[in-house]
Amino acid sequence: MSTGRKSLVRERRRRRIAIGASLLAAGIVAGVLLGVVGTLERGLQELTLPLKHEDVIRQQSREKGVDAALIAAVIYSESKFSDRTSSAGARGLMQITPAAASEIERLSGGTTFKLADLGDPEINIRYGTFLLDELIERYEGDVAAALAAYNAGPGNADEWGGSALRVEKITFPETRAYVEEVLEKQEAYREEYARELGYR
Repeated sequence: MSTGRKSLVRERRRRRIAIGASLLAAGIVAGVLLGVVGTLERGLQELTLPLKHEDVIRQQSREKGVDAALIAAVIYSESKFSDRTSSAGARGLMQITPAAASEIERLSGGTTFKLADLGDPEINIRYGTFLLDELIERYEGDVAAALAAYNAGPGNADEWGGSALRVEKITFPETRAYVEEVLEKQEAYREEYARELGYR
C-alpha cells in the first residue's frame, strides 16, 4: 500500500475514532443531564406534592376501604406530611384532636391510647383513616360531605346538606377551600404516586 493510501486510511480511522468519542461523550452528557433533570423533578415533586409513610397509607386503605390517594390528600392538606400541633390541640399528620382520638379509640375498641400516641405517624394515620371511613359511611359515600365534617364537624356538614352537600353551598370559606383542595390533591396523588399508593 502506498504511503499516501496509508495516510488516508489512518486519517479515516482517526475521524471514526473522533466521531465515536464525540458520540460517546454526547451520550454521557445526555445521560447525566437526564439524571439531573430526573432528580430535580423528584425533588420538586417532594416539595410541591410530598408523600411519606406510603406503606402505612396503603395498609390503612386496604384495611378500612378508604382510597389511598384521599388519605394522602387529607394528610397533605392537614399537615404537609409533618408532625405538628394546631392552636386547637389537633396533633400529628392528620391533625386529630384529643377528643376525636378518645372517641375513635372507644368506637374501635381500643384501650391503651395516650395523647402522645398522636405524634406516632402510624397511629395518627390509623386514627385519621378510621375517622374518614366513619364519616364517608355516615354521609353515604359522599366524600365532599365527609371532608366538610372532618374539617368543620358533622353538625356543620349536616347543615350544608349532609349526603346531598354541594361544595359551593359550604358557608365557611376555609372549609370550602379545604374540601376543594383535598379533592384536587386526591386526583394529583392518584396520578403522581400510582405505584407508591398501590394502584399498580
